[in-house]
Amino acid sequence: MTNHSETTAQVTLRTPAELADALPYLLGYRPEDSMVLVALYDSGGKGRFGGRARLGIPAHEEDWEEAARQLARGLVASSERRGTKPEQLVAYVCQEPAPGERGRDVKRRLARLAHLLRIQCGDLDVPVIEALCISDGRYWSYCCPAEDCCPEDGTPMGLPGTSVLAAAATYAGIQVRGTLKELRARLQPWEAAAAREQEAALDAGGLALVPRILDEAGRAEVSEETIVLAERAIHRLAAATPVAGALPADLRDDGLIGHDEAARLILGLQDRNTRDRAAAWMEGDEAAPALRLWRALARRCVGPYAEHAAPPLTLAGWVAWSTGDELEAREALAMALGADPDYLFARLLHQACNEGLDVESIRRCLRAGRPGGAPGAEPSADAPGTTEPTGRTENMAGPTPAGEPDPAARMRRRRRLRSALDAAGDGPRAARVPGQRRRPASPPPAAGRAPRASNRHPAGTRLPTKRTGETTT
Repeated sequence: MTNHSETTAQVTLRTPAELADALPYLLGYRPEDSMVLVALYDSGGKGRFGGRARLGIPAHEEDWEEAARQLARGLVASSERRGTKPEQLVAYVCQEPAPGERGRDVKRRLARLAHLLRIQCGDLDVPVIEALCISDGRYWSYCCPAEDCCPEDGTPMGLPGTSVLAAAATYAGIQVRGTLKELRARLQPWEAAAAREQEAALDAGGLALVPRILDEAGRAEVSEETIVLAERAIHRLAAATPVAGALPADLRDDGLIGHDEAARLILGLQDRNTRDRAAAWMEGDEAAPALRLWRALARRCVGPYAEHAAPPLTLAGWVAWSTGDELEAREALAMALGADPDYLFARLLHQACNEGLDVESIRRCLRAGRPGGAPGAEPSADAPGTTEPTGRTENMAGPTPAGEPDPAARMRRRRRLRSALDAAGDGPRAARVPGQRRRPASPPPAAGRAPRASNRHPAGTRLPTKRTGETTT
């Protein structure tokens, strides 16, 4: 089997060891607690890698068969939409040992799951030519023809980055990230002592914002102030001294954004029009610091404010996708839907990303709503849902109330904020991509409450769709 990169380099993989080593380079990250299928096509008598699909291993064995069916059908269906059904598949099951287990125990426990994957793929007339278990730095083949061929304790995998494929991937500029757990950690809310201070800032900000949002002019002012604050934060992050490593970089970014500032931004982004304006920071020099800002805000949606993470997580997913990082895009958008299953903007973007929609079509839609593509620019007259900038900047946090309010009072204030946003313009749950009307998208998959039969947004804007590309689940 040959792995082709965008350059002319080719690497031929002949053994299970080489297939096991290839998995992180095929996915772009090191999978954990996952089952993976990789499509193969014949190319001049040699196998050529195609699309790949990943799904987490269900905790309960009774769910394994359905999960295997979904994974197999999802990959084959997405390949057929491109007109090229896979000819063969390689299956992987990856899981680290639980306390008291060894790698060989994982191999035995997951043998039924690997068998189910082979059955489901066979039912679709696509045979699995190799099924591998990867655990504890070792691999096992479930397709070995001789029982005494493979050691019971598995075969050690090579050191990361030392194989021929690793060298070819480095030459081709292919980056292997860490695990999905490490990626999600950059987007998950704080749990340290600072989380309480951030929650108090969000409480205070909500008290100051609700009366202004209920007023039509005040709502427009809040939107403009949020955009101005976000622009300042983006410029501040862009000017920061670079540091090596994801964790040090995130800690540096967290230190550059104050609690009150983060609260004002998080609460302001609950308004769909403000969020749509912020989504225009999607390319060029502004994209990278904007992505860092949305990550930082997602980390500040602490405690009872977890649902407020949907807008910054969606913006993070959108900017990641717009800049070519589909892995982070899918994870961020999935986490946004986890925070608020009814968040339409996240659902549409997640569907579009999975279906391989040309990202430039969405960029054009966002550019159309704002001349020059700058969120702070004066909106065009025909862009629905935009507000005129006022040029005013006020302290949106307001004074900190004396004394610690009781939890019931905090919950009432949060409900009032979300009710105010709902009443003042379709609410934070209604999402829109600004710009002129586009061709309709296919209805997104159900998540939470079922959407309306039509996917037309209340404001009449639709996302264009184009059913091309592989789905990486």
